[in-house]
Amino acid sequence: MLPRAVRAAVQRCASSSRCSLSASFATSASCLSDGRNKEDKVEDRINYNDNYSFSDIPDPEHVKYKRVTANDLEQGRKPPRKVKMLVRDFIEDSLYNPHYGYFSKQANIFTAREPIDFSAIKNMAAFEAEVAERYAEYGVDGDGPGKQIWHTPTELCFKPWYGRALARCLVSEYLLKYFPYEDFVIYEIGAGNGTLALNMLDYIQEEYPDVYERTRYNIIEISENLANLQKQKLQSTHPCVTIHNKSIFRWNVREPAPCYFVAMEVIDNFAHDMVRYDLRTLEPYQGLVTIDANGDFSTYYSKITDPLIDSFLSLRRYLNHPPPVHRLLKLSPTFRTFYTNLPFAPNLSPPEFIPTRLLSLLRTLRRHFPRHRLLLSDFSTLPDTIPGVNAPVVQTRYQNTTVPCSTLLVKQGYFDIFFPTHFENLRDMYEHILAQPLPPADVETQAPRVTPLGMTASPLAAGNSFFSSFHPKNRRPPVDGIASSSGLPVGERKSAVYPHAEFMKTYADVRRTRLRSGENPLLDTYENVKFLF
Repeated sequence: MLPRAVRAAVQRCASSSRCSLSASFATSASCLSDGRNKEDKVEDRINYNDNYSFSDIPDPEHVKYKRVTANDLEQGRKPPRKVKMLVRDFIEDSLYNPHYGYFSKQANIFTAREPIDFSAIKNMAAFEAEVAERYAEYGVDGDGPGKQIWHTPTELCFKPWYGRALARCLVSEYLLKYFPYEDFVIYEIGAGNGTLALNMLDYIQEEYPDVYERTRYNIIEISENLANLQKQKLQSTHPCVTIHNKSIFRWNVREPAPCYFVAMEVIDNFAHDMVRYDLRTLEPYQGLVTIDANGDFSTYYSKITDPLIDSFLSLRRYLNHPPPVHRLLKLSPTFRTFYTNLPFAPNLSPPEFIPTRLLSLLRTLRRHFPRHRLLLSDFSTLPDTIPGVNAPVVQTRYQNTTVPCSTLLVKQGYFDIFFPTHFENLRDMYEHILAQPLPPADVETQAPRVTPLGMTASPLAAGNSFFSSFHPKNRRPPVDGIASSSGLPVGERKSAVYPHAEFMKTYADVRRTRLRSGENPLLDTYENVKFLF
């Protein structure tokens, strides 16, 4: 833990503010040395009381600011001023802006110099010391923000065994269902520097050469720098790799073939929206971030007007996922009136962060990858989150120490922002979206696809109950014209949620990561991680 003075210095550099109960107040401008001109500097001020507001009316000047999106800000060389935006656009701009975003300019992927020999390590204490020593190779930070280093299980210490476990999982499914009639098509988003893809392809090439000949590995990468790095690492060794340098949210090419979609520790950095409920009426309000002429942040709330937020809340109601409002407040209008009239009682519920960008991803998969199988892994819980429901961790590095913040509103580009995922809710959303029919316009433009697994005369034309009126609950509705390996139109198995250790025990060669003490870091290190498959 850093001394209080150091933590305060980092927070002053963050140009941050907490969300107030109804309107908002600003904080100090950034003190980071970013080459700002003298005329851009703002004199320091005092009395930053940004915790509470006793007015329901937001600052009229902020309400009049121009509303922008993250896409509108992509061409800007510096963070914007005198604008307002939804919380998800603020997060997306902070993380992914090509000129000042965290992943574009600040983040460095932790890359281990060589694989760890687990059999030579005594116990978990020695393993943690080995990892700390590898981090120390990045050197000592100077003044100001430190090196923003982030890692994945593959890069941290588990290569090639982590990637080989994922490849074994996918290959087993492919051999069971599609080989040799279909190509082995894989799409990966957020591939980092390409180490996971390299480990997976090496395994397939070594253990299943016949499958490797039919493998097509596609990477969808938003970062131009990482896309170039992936090309250098992969394409000379594995010509089957294709790099698509674009955002998954702008994908517009339909993949008609069966494919596998891989997302390892990607959705935690997907932008979320913030909503709060009026405790008198239980009406949801969307959160907006405003940035004034000095670069200071504020928040205010308005009725839901964004279609994506409205769609998410409607889907949640349909799936019976309750909003984070106390049961008594939901049941009794009288109690709500009594509670909101208490002295100093809040008029809005605590902020809730909803995964609207994740909903966009699921819709993209349904529309453009209709026959995909999703393999996804990420954090289910996180420590040191900011206040709120499903709230993120907001952190930076200062003098070789990771410093968590207490607010979302921090200087764009210098802070990592990542969220936990409620996997059971994600599974329900995912299966519901896949069960929905495609839009008529998409169906009309689909050309017939010839495949040995297809049937010229589908018995499904007579109804899904042609063979039996029984339909297993763990199966999706069958796709018309597509037979299973048994020749019957059986729907895909529905996705399930697995703890990290259970998934690795099933697919990984856990002997390779066992320490001399019998402990196994591959099984024990990521207890707050789950898989959806």
